[in-house]
Amino acid sequence: MKVKYDSQQDILYLQLRKEQIFESDEDRNGVIIDYSADGQIVGIELLNATKSVESPMKVEYEFA
Repeated sequence: MKVKYDSQQDILYLQLRKEQIFESDEDRNGVIIDYSADGQIVGIELLNATKSVESPMKVEYEFA
């Protein structure tokens, strides 16, 4: 998994798989979900990230 934040565009992208994006859907305003050809989620893009995420440049990991 890879997390990318573009501070100039205020876009946060969570890349879940290293597959080519076949289709993208904006199910909710400002949340775009990218899918592979077989329907698996490839990534999630948050537009205007600072409105949804407290600190988009900070990443915390939690293992259970």
